[in-house]
Amino acid sequence: MQVSGQLSTGSPVAAEERITWYHWLVVLLASAGWLFDCMDQRLFVLARESALRELLGPEKTSEVVKQYIGYATTSMILGWATGGILFGMLSDKWGRVKTMVTTLLVYSGFTGLCGLATSWVDFTIYRFLVGLGVGGMFGAATTLVAESVPGRVRAVALGALQALSAVGNMTGSLISLWIQPGAENFLGRWSGWRVLFFVGILPALLAAPMLLLLREPDAWKRARELARSGMAQHKVGSIRDLFAHPRWRKHALVGLMLGVSGMVGLWGIGFFSPELISTALKGAPQSTVDTVRAWGTFYQDLGAFAGMTAFTVVAAWLSRRLAFLLAFALCLLTTSYVFLNLRTATDAYWMLPMMGFAQLAVFAGYSIYFPEIFPTRLRGTGVGFCYNTVRYLAAPAPMLLGQLSVALSQQGVAEPFRTAAVIMCSVYLIGMVALIWAPETKGRPLPED
Repeated sequence: MQVSGQLSTGSPVAAEERITWYHWLVVLLASAGWLFDCMDQRLFVLARESALRELLGPEKTSEVVKQYIGYATTSMILGWATGGILFGMLSDKWGRVKTMVTTLLVYSGFTGLCGLATSWVDFTIYRFLVGLGVGGMFGAATTLVAESVPGRVRAVALGALQALSAVGNMTGSLISLWIQPGAENFLGRWSGWRVLFFVGILPALLAAPMLLLLREPDAWKRARELARSGMAQHKVGSIRDLFAHPRWRKHALVGLMLGVSGMVGLWGIGFFSPELISTALKGAPQSTVDTVRAWGTFYQDLGAFAGMTAFTVVAAWLSRRLAFLLAFALCLLTTSYVFLNLRTATDAYWMLPMMGFAQLAVFAGYSIYFPEIFPTRLRGTGVGFCYNTVRYLAAPAPMLLGQLSVALSQQGVAEPFRTAAVIMCSVYLIGMVALIWAPETKGRPLPED
């Protein structure tokens, strides 16, 4: 719907600014789509080591297994980037709801197929296909919420959508306590990691209520009708138009820099917390390692929920740019500290929440900020570009961490994995520099040009 700027103090709330049950429904279903998307991601992070150890065979060393973990993770990130761009453009052409449902079915269906993998090759291919849906869901969900709710609650609604993603991650961690990925013959002949991926099919059940209860935003309908009538000066969902206009090109490049900083930090460093725990607990029984990893990542996500909530408060009440600056600085400090000092299970339970608070806080910023810097006709395309193109740049990060660890080991560095992670933390400086050119969007209506 059209949002008409700020409300004056003490004035009656305009009809278009009133919050209705439908606004709650949009936020709830869009958040659920992204929440279960993140649950499937967490199941992968916790199951990938056990999966690849079994698929590669017992003769492979832990170093080789970690190398193939990097391949599978990179494959998913590449799929994420591709799906984000593809479905971002389709959401501008098809509509937000149709695109959201399509991505839901893609990510849940191929997550289930991961449980049927017979080699590292088909497992890695399935992860790419999962990534297509994962990447598309975020752009469709955030643009649907941004265009559906009143402007005065837009930041809070988008921040809540991203904060609730931590609940999805926590759900995945808790499920892995019951279905431990390293368990053999957990369900008949099925290993625990396979059953975890089968659980990832269940989010597909959301498709029916999404199709039946949600409708396309009025702003998107108007943009589509203008394009069809020939009255619009530019195309809907066009990457070319995104970069042809100086303002949107600048915003896209700023978003790219903000995004790559957080993406590399999370997927290239932060989401290797399970492997960090394995390093710290080397020699412990696998069941113990699985338990600590499940609870450690659960607490990491509790911290993430708090961090995204804190970012939303700062962004809504003070400034989007200030919130980003504080979050990136905190990422740099806490991530370095955790990878240098986590040594015991107890350390995992208090250090990982601190790292999760910082690293995921910036992702609340992406959900709030990216829809605010593009016009309706390019919003899905712009959000998809900023949130997902960066994954092409971030995709080598998991492999880089492993290769840097090997190189440092060959040079005689005592703790190469930890040292490599600290070196890679310098990526957070990119996000801080990008803020020099980032426009402030607090208190401004969504652009319609």
